Amino acid sequence: MKEFKLPDVGEGLTEAEIVRWHVKAGDPVKVNQTIVEIETAKAIVELPCPFEGVVAALMVEEGQTVDVGTPIIAVDDGSSPAQAAGARAGRAGGPAGGEALSGGEDGRAAEPAGRGQALADDMVPAPPKEERQPVLVGYGVKMGAAKRRPRKQPPAASALPAAPAASGPGAARVAVLAKPPVRKLAKELGVDLAALTGTGPQGSITRDDVHAAADTGPGAAPARPAAHAVPAGGEERIPVKGVRKATAQAMAASAFTAPHVTEFLQVDVTATMEAVVRLRALPDFAEVKVSPLLLVAKAVLVAARRHPMINSMWDEAAQEIVVKHYVNLGIAAATPRGLLVPNIKNAHALSLPELAAALGSLAETARAGRTQPADMSGGTFTITNVGVFGVDAGTPILNPGESAILAFGQVRELPWVVDGQIVPRRVCTLALSFDHRIVDGELGSLFLRDVGAMLQDPLRMLAWG
Repeated sequence: MKEFKLPDVGEGLTEAEIVRWHVKAGDPVKVNQTIVEIETAKAIVELPCPFEGVVAALMVEEGQTVDVGTPIIAVDDGSSPAQAAGARAGRAGGPAGGEALSGGEDGRAAEPAGRGQALADDMVPAPPKEERQPVLVGYGVKMGAAKRRPRKQPPAASALPAAPAASGPGAARVAVLAKPPVRKLAKELGVDLAALTGTGPQGSITRDDVHAAADTGPGAAPARPAAHAVPAGGEERIPVKGVRKATAQAMAASAFTAPHVTEFLQVDVTATMEAVVRLRALPDFAEVKVSPLLLVAKAVLVAARRHPMINSMWDEAAQEIVVKHYVNLGIAAATPRGLLVPNIKNAHALSLPELAAALGSLAETARAGRTQPADMSGGTFTITNVGVFGVDAGTPILNPGESAILAFGQVRELPWVVDGQIVPRRVCTLALSFDHRIVDGELGSLFLRDVGAMLQDPLRMLAWG
């Protein structure tokens, strides 16, 4: 029996929530097969199975948060002849006294296999044949060649020695099948698991079994009320965990650490909106989405090159300002799981079509809930597009580790003075928040002025870029 422990999927995360299991007890599994989705403080991640065999038990329930290194699933890989033969005997209606774990539908025992590549192919590029494969060991990753052990032919079930007869006061506890959380619950409620008949898979004992025993036992409390909808005027409590918890902690730390200043600028973006229409008609942009955000992003990248200090961070420990001469451009994305800020690595080096493709991919991945932790680390400047919600402006809070964030408001048709005449123009409001320890009023104003000037006349992006 092999246990798969919750790994650290990156960035030194210490815990994760089990969101959804893709397998159940008795299912056959293969190496690299996705078995579970977990939610860390940054993203939802699919974990592949490092073993081949049959699922013996799911050791953590959906919705439960566990620490890195906690066993979450047990897999019978058939490496023990006795186990493999015993499992076949159980599936064939073998003698009582033990619980067999199901293999495939045809009742055959799962084939033994060695350790395999731990990370699924869709998580990392496949290395050349000559390179060593990453192998998941426990909850760490090490490098080593993945090799399959030769198949072993288990002896027939009739050749197995008979299980010794159980005796003594503790004998009844031997066959109890229950997950660690269920055992903990039973201990808290004073329920003897050995006295219960499980209603879960393969006769395992569930939480409901334990609660039912506790509710009917001596001196039991009244039965728990059935779940019901929140009545009108009532209260609802939502657990603070995962992305929401991490976002709350980061925003609170940022707001009370970096002194924020926010400046606003109204801009005539009529020329930008016309440029968007013209770009959509070009062959180079046929396969990508072109939106006003694309030109806002380009203007930010050009302005950051003109004013490098805007793309920096405050290193409190070293008492230094770190100026970054590359831009990992973060785009704030509202998702059902909360606010995510994935970033485009080295966005400053991308052409306009490449930037458009990167923005489209980033948005699609975030909407699908597949943003990875690495995609949200290392950001240097963030744009939040509040205009998509019909909002003109706001005072955005800095993403931790960055010195500035730009809010892009909705584009509206407003009366505007042009050459002494009032005419309808497409107008938006830009709001720039910055860390006043690094960015003073002059630098913040110059940066915001340059972004606005490029959106008013997109040709300046060519002249200044």
